[in-house]
Amino acid sequence: MSLFEHPEFDHHDEVAFCHDEESGLKAIIAVHDTTLGPSLGGTRLWNYASSAEAVTDVLRLSRGMTYKSAISGLPLGGGKAVIIGDAKKIKSEQLFRAYGRFINSLGGKYITAEDVNIKTSDIDIVAQETQHVAGTGAKAGNPSPHTALGTYLGLKAAAKHRLGSEDLQGVKIAVQGLGAVGYDFAKYCREDGAELIVTDINEESLQRAKTELGAKVVGLNEIYAVDADIYAPCALGATINDDTLKQLKCKIIAGSANNQLATPQHDQLLKEMGILYAPDYVINAGGVIHVCSEATNMSLTETEKRVRDIYHTLDKLFARAAEENRPTGELADQMAREIIESAKQA
Repeated sequence: MSLFEHPEFDHHDEVAFCHDEESGLKAIIAVHDTTLGPSLGGTRLWNYASSAEAVTDVLRLSRGMTYKSAISGLPLGGGKAVIIGDAKKIKSEQLFRAYGRFINSLGGKYITAEDVNIKTSDIDIVAQETQHVAGTGAKAGNPSPHTALGTYLGLKAAAKHRLGSEDLQGVKIAVQGLGAVGYDFAKYCREDGAELIVTDINEESLQRAKTELGAKVVGLNEIYAVDADIYAPCALGATINDDTLKQLKCKIIAGSANNQLATPQHDQLLKEMGILYAPDYVINAGGVIHVCSEATNMSLTETEKRVRDIYHTLDKLFARAAEENRPTGELADQMAREIIESAKQA
């Protein structure tokens, strides 16, 4: 199957396959759309089972970045990159410098930042080879705190519409993933009175959540069936699928992970089940807003305001979805496409 027939190919502007033999770099950069501005999206380092799996992921993620920037009112298009390999084994200055040269060869069409298994220090190395980076240590820095804040505020908007109140006192939240974003998000919820049920592949993170947040720890595959008001996916994507839907008992899905739905059809299925879904690229937009402050010289005051506006964006989205009796994800896609099409016409 060629790239153009790939089910996740969505008229992408450009897909670049990058290989550097000396450093071992194998990467894919996907530029989805640049109507609103240069494409911006993080680089994910993951040990994919196959290059085909990596292609699927980068195509989906880049499209999500286009919609994320559009619905957040940012002057940016959407792109994403993945580096294939084990983060514990392949990271090196040589690899990140080679990667930076590939980004630079795109001439500013793609601006990168950090994502899964990529740290600010890694981005700083990439920045030695290209100016087309955001979230460097000397400027914007780590976007995770703003991603966590935006996700927490978006969850409160969902609680308002589905539970009748944005007050989280006594609300049970099942948090899947306690990474840089997931843990801070869980902390916000706990400070607001929520009861936490958590899981993660990192035992240290679980013990920390148990000690500091009073969280109940469950197994990786047990998180879906727990008795909780809200399921918060904060790890990798596609955890909303045919198997997990049979187990979920929640009323809301609101978390920081990208590509939470295995397929677009699961959006409709959630609606039929009475589960309110906070579209992932809307609720987790705090990160791209944060790095946009560096890419476009947006002030810190404006950055904070835009992150907090995630609450209002979802508040309006939920109200409109209820009025039109439509799945929230479908409606969010339409709203994003309308913004992009309006810009094309202009």
